[in-house]
Amino acid sequence: MADKWLRRLPGNGPASARIVCMPHAGGTAASYAGWRAQLPDTVELVCVQYPGRQDRLAEQAIEDMAELADRVAAALLPVLDLPVAMFGHSMGSAVCYEVARRLERVENFRLLRFFASGRPAPHKVAGEYRSRLGDEELINAMRQFGGPHASLYDQPDLVSLILPSLRSDLRLIDSYRPTRVTSLNAPITALGGDRDSTCPVESLSSWRDVTRVGCHVRVFPGGHHYIGECEADVIAAVTSALAGLLTDTTPVRRPS
Repeated sequence: MADKWLRRLPGNGPASARIVCMPHAGGTAASYAGWRAQLPDTVELVCVQYPGRQDRLAEQAIEDMAELADRVAAALLPVLDLPVAMFGHSMGSAVCYEVARRLERVENFRLLRFFASGRPAPHKVAGEYRSRLGDEELINAMRQFGGPHASLYDQPDLVSLILPSLRSDLRLIDSYRPTRVTSLNAPITALGGDRDSTCPVESLSSWRDVTRVGCHVRVFPGGHHYIGECEADVIAAVTSALAGLLTDTTPVRRPS
Protein backbone atom coordinates (compact mmCIF):
# COMPACT_ATOMS: atom_id res chain seq x y z
CA MET A 1 0.00 0.00 0.00
CA ALA A 2 1.22 3.49 -0.87
CA ASP A 3 -0.37 4.91 2.30
CA LYS A 4 2.25 3.53 4.68
CA TRP A 5 5.12 4.61 2.42
CA LEU A 6 4.01 8.15 1.60
CA ARG A 7 3.11 11.17 3.71
CA ARG A 8 1.25 13.53 1.38
CA LEU A 9 1.08 17.21 2.37
CA PRO A 10 -0.94 19.26 -0.14
CA GLY A 11 -1.00 23.03 -0.27
CA ASN A 12 -4.06 25.25 -0.04
CA GLY A 13 -5.46 24.65 -3.48
CA PRO A 14 -5.13 22.31 -6.46
CA ALA A 15 -1.62 21.01 -7.13
CA SER A 16 0.09 21.32 -10.50
CA ALA A 17 3.17 19.27 -9.48
CA ARG A 18 4.61 17.15 -6.68
CA ILE A 19 8.02 16.95 -5.05
CA VAL A 20 8.91 13.58 -3.52
CA CYS A 21 11.46 13.76 -0.68
CA MET A 22 13.52 10.87 0.70
CA PRO A 23 15.33 11.06 4.05
CA HIS A 24 18.88 10.33 5.16
CA ALA A 25 20.04 7.19 6.99
CA GLY A 26 18.08 6.89 10.23
CA GLY A 27 15.82 9.70 9.06
CA THR A 28 12.06 9.90 8.74
CA ALA A 29 9.45 11.53 6.56
CA ALA A 30 9.00 14.11 9.31
CA SER A 31 12.42 15.60 8.53
CA TYR A 32 10.78 17.35 5.55
CA ALA A 33 7.55 18.39 7.29
CA GLY A 34 8.74 22.01 7.64
CA TRP A 35 8.94 22.31 3.86
CA ARG A 36 5.16 22.44 3.44
CA ALA A 37 4.76 26.00 4.72
CA GLN A 38 7.57 27.24 2.45
CA LEU A 39 6.64 25.53 -0.82
CA PRO A 40 4.16 27.05 -3.28
CA ASP A 41 0.59 25.91 -2.72
CA THR A 42 0.62 24.49 -6.24
CA VAL A 43 3.33 21.94 -5.28
CA GLU A 44 2.24 18.96 -3.21
CA LEU A 45 4.89 17.67 -0.79
CA VAL A 46 5.23 13.87 -0.70
CA CYS A 47 7.58 12.48 1.97
CA VAL A 48 8.72 8.86 1.88
CA GLN A 49 8.63 6.91 5.14
CA TYR A 50 10.99 3.91 5.20
CA PRO A 51 9.96 0.90 7.35
CA GLY A 52 11.47 0.34 10.79
CA ARG A 53 10.86 3.80 12.30
CA GLN A 54 8.15 5.95 13.91
CA ASP A 55 4.71 4.66 12.86
CA ARG A 56 6.43 1.81 10.98
CA LEU A 57 8.61 0.79 13.93
CA ALA A 58 7.14 -2.71 14.10
CA GLU A 59 8.19 -3.44 10.50
CA GLN A 60 11.57 -4.84 9.54
CA ALA A 61 13.90 -2.23 8.05
CA ILE A 62 15.08 -3.01 4.52
CA GLU A 63 18.82 -3.52 4.08
CA ASP A 64 18.94 -4.11 0.33
CA MET A 65 18.89 -1.14 -2.04
CA ALA A 66 17.19 -2.99 -4.90
CA GLU A 67 14.33 -4.10 -2.64
CA LEU A 68 13.90 -0.66 -1.10
CA ALA A 69 13.92 1.11 -4.48
CA ASP A 70 11.44 -1.40 -5.93
CA ARG A 71 9.07 -0.87 -3.01
CA VAL A 72 9.28 2.93 -3.07
CA ALA A 73 8.84 3.06 -6.86
CA ALA A 74 5.72 0.88 -6.61
CA ALA A 75 4.30 3.12 -3.86
CA LEU A 76 4.81 6.20 -6.02
CA LEU A 77 2.92 4.91 -9.07
CA PRO A 78 -0.43 6.39 -7.92
CA VAL A 79 1.03 9.92 -7.67
CA LEU A 80 2.56 10.09 -11.15
CA ASP A 81 -0.53 11.73 -12.64
CA LEU A 82 1.10 15.13 -12.04
CA PRO A 83 4.65 16.25 -12.93
CA VAL A 84 7.07 14.98 -10.27
CA ALA A 85 10.45 16.16 -8.98
CA MET A 86 12.53 14.28 -6.41
CA PHE A 87 14.79 15.39 -3.56
CA GLY A 88 17.01 13.06 -1.55
CA HIS A 89 19.51 13.88 1.18
CA SER A 90 22.58 11.71 1.92
CA MET A 91 21.39 8.08 1.70
CA GLY A 92 18.16 9.51 0.30
CA SER A 93 20.07 10.74 -2.76
CA ALA A 94 21.11 7.19 -3.60
CA VAL A 95 17.59 5.87 -3.00
CA CYS A 96 16.17 8.67 -5.16
CA TYR A 97 18.52 7.81 -8.00
CA GLU A 98 17.53 4.14 -7.94
CA VAL A 99 13.82 4.97 -7.72
CA ALA A 100 14.16 7.47 -10.60
CA ARG A 101 15.83 4.79 -12.74
CA ARG A 102 12.87 2.51 -12.16
CA LEU A 103 10.20 5.16 -12.75
CA GLU A 104 11.79 6.27 -16.02
CA ARG A 105 10.76 2.85 -17.36
CA VAL A 106 7.10 3.75 -16.76
CA GLU A 107 5.36 4.76 -19.98
CA ASN A 108 4.84 8.53 -20.33
CA PHE A 109 6.63 9.36 -17.07
CA ARG A 110 9.08 12.26 -17.17
CA LEU A 111 10.94 13.32 -14.05
CA LEU A 112 11.01 17.12 -13.83
CA ARG A 113 14.28 17.35 -11.87
CA PHE A 114 16.31 15.31 -9.42
CA PHE A 115 17.82 17.14 -6.43
CA ALA A 116 20.76 15.15 -5.02
CA SER A 117 21.91 16.43 -1.64
CA GLY A 118 24.88 15.68 0.59
CA ARG A 119 26.28 12.70 -1.29
CA PRO A 120 28.44 12.10 -4.38
CA ALA A 121 27.01 10.12 -7.29
CA PRO A 122 26.60 6.40 -6.47
CA HIS A 123 29.61 5.15 -8.46
CA LYS A 124 31.91 7.54 -6.57
CA VAL A 125 31.21 6.20 -3.06
CA ALA A 126 33.29 3.29 -1.73
CA GLY A 127 30.97 2.26 1.10
CA GLU A 128 29.81 3.36 4.54
CA TYR A 129 32.20 2.28 7.33
CA ARG A 130 29.93 3.62 10.09
CA SER A 131 27.72 0.56 9.74
CA ARG A 132 30.47 -1.39 11.49
CA LEU A 133 30.98 0.94 14.49
CA GLY A 134 30.00 0.06 18.05
CA ASP A 135 27.05 1.86 19.61
CA GLU A 136 29.01 4.58 21.39
CA GLU A 137 31.27 5.18 18.38
CA LEU A 138 28.23 5.42 16.11
CA ILE A 139 26.44 7.82 18.44
CA ASN A 140 29.53 10.04 18.61
CA ALA A 141 29.84 9.98 14.82
CA MET A 142 26.21 11.06 14.44
CA ARG A 143 26.69 13.89 16.93
CA GLN A 144 29.65 15.15 14.93
CA PHE A 145 27.45 15.60 11.88
CA GLY A 146 25.64 18.34 13.80
CA GLY A 147 22.42 19.75 12.46
CA PRO A 148 19.03 20.15 14.12
CA HIS A 149 18.73 16.45 15.02
CA ALA A 150 22.11 16.03 16.76
CA SER A 151 20.55 16.57 20.20
CA LEU A 152 18.44 13.41 19.75
CA TYR A 153 21.55 11.35 20.44
CA ASP A 154 21.75 12.85 23.94
CA GLN A 155 18.43 11.24 24.90
CA PRO A 156 18.92 7.54 25.82
CA ASP A 157 15.25 6.59 25.37
CA LEU A 158 15.23 7.99 21.83
CA VAL A 159 18.60 6.51 20.95
CA SER A 160 17.30 3.01 21.68
CA LEU A 161 14.56 3.61 19.10
CA ILE A 162 16.78 5.30 16.52
CA LEU A 163 19.83 3.01 16.45
CA PRO A 164 18.22 -0.13 14.92
CA SER A 165 16.88 1.67 11.84
CA LEU A 166 20.05 3.76 11.56
CA ARG A 167 22.21 0.62 11.54
CA SER A 168 19.99 -1.03 8.95
CA ASP A 169 20.16 2.04 6.72
CA LEU A 170 23.95 2.20 7.07
CA ARG A 171 24.25 -1.49 6.19
CA LEU A 172 22.08 -0.86 3.13
CA ILE A 173 24.21 2.02 1.92
CA ASP A 174 27.45 0.18 2.76
CA SER A 175 26.46 -2.74 0.53
CA TYR A 176 25.30 -0.45 -2.30
CA ARG A 177 28.40 -0.04 -4.46
CA PRO A 178 27.46 0.22 -8.14
CA THR A 179 30.41 0.38 -10.51
CA ARG A 180 28.25 1.22 -13.53
CA VAL A 181 25.49 3.80 -13.66
CA THR A 182 22.53 4.55 -15.89
CA SER A 183 22.08 8.14 -16.98
CA LEU A 184 18.73 9.72 -16.16
CA ASN A 185 16.63 11.67 -18.65
CA ALA A 186 16.16 14.42 -16.07
CA PRO A 187 18.28 17.42 -15.11
CA ILE A 188 20.06 17.16 -11.76
CA THR A 189 20.76 19.77 -9.14
CA ALA A 190 23.52 18.61 -6.77
CA LEU A 191 23.47 20.41 -3.43
CA GLY A 192 25.89 20.31 -0.51
CA GLY A 193 27.34 22.08 2.49
CA ASP A 194 30.66 23.87 2.18
CA ARG A 195 31.96 22.12 5.32
CA ASP A 196 30.62 18.61 4.72
CA SER A 197 33.58 16.25 5.14
CA THR A 198 31.53 13.27 3.88
CA CYS A 199 30.67 15.01 0.62
CA PRO A 200 33.31 17.57 -0.38
CA VAL A 201 32.07 20.33 -2.66
CA GLU A 202 34.22 19.11 -5.55
CA SER A 203 32.51 15.69 -5.44
CA LEU A 204 29.08 17.16 -6.20
CA SER A 205 29.97 17.50 -9.88
CA SER A 206 30.13 13.67 -10.10
CA TRP A 207 26.34 13.75 -10.60
CA ARG A 208 27.04 14.99 -14.12
CA ASP A 209 27.94 11.38 -14.94
CA VAL A 210 24.37 10.20 -14.36
CA THR A 211 22.27 12.60 -16.41
CA ARG A 212 21.83 13.09 -20.14
CA VAL A 213 20.38 16.56 -19.63
CA GLY A 214 22.74 18.52 -17.38
CA CYS A 215 23.77 19.08 -13.79
CA HIS A 216 23.85 22.26 -11.75
CA VAL A 217 25.76 22.49 -8.44
CA ARG A 218 24.56 24.56 -5.47
CA VAL A 219 26.63 25.03 -2.31
CA PHE A 220 25.31 26.28 1.03
CA PRO A 221 27.05 27.17 4.29
CA GLY A 222 27.15 24.27 6.73
CA GLY A 223 28.13 20.66 7.28
CA HIS A 224 26.46 17.40 6.34
CA HIS A 225 23.05 18.47 7.65
CA TYR A 226 23.17 21.91 6.07
CA ILE A 227 19.62 21.36 4.80
CA GLY A 228 18.33 21.86 8.34
CA GLU A 229 20.58 24.84 9.01
CA CYS A 230 19.71 26.51 5.68
CA GLU A 231 16.22 25.11 5.18
CA ALA A 232 14.62 28.29 3.84
CA ASP A 233 17.44 28.88 1.34
CA VAL A 234 17.38 25.25 0.17
CA ILE A 235 13.62 25.33 -0.37
CA ALA A 236 13.93 28.62 -2.22
CA ALA A 237 16.56 27.07 -4.51
CA VAL A 238 14.33 24.06 -5.15
CA THR A 239 11.30 26.27 -5.85
CA SER A 240 13.31 28.46 -8.21
CA ALA A 241 14.66 25.47 -10.13
CA LEU A 242 11.16 24.05 -10.55
CA ALA A 243 9.52 27.32 -11.58
CA GLY A 244 10.85 27.30 -15.13
CA LEU A 245 10.08 23.62 -15.61
CA LEU A 246 6.48 24.05 -14.55
CA THR A 247 5.81 26.43 -17.43
CA ASP A 248 5.57 23.30 -19.58
CA THR A 249 1.88 22.45 -19.21
CA THR A 250 2.04 19.21 -21.19
CA PRO A 251 -0.35 16.83 -19.38
CA VAL A 252 1.01 13.72 -17.75
CA ARG A 253 -0.99 10.57 -18.37
CA ARG A 254 -1.54 8.34 -15.36
CA PRO A 255 0.57 5.17 -15.77
CA SER A 256 -1.40 1.95 -16.12
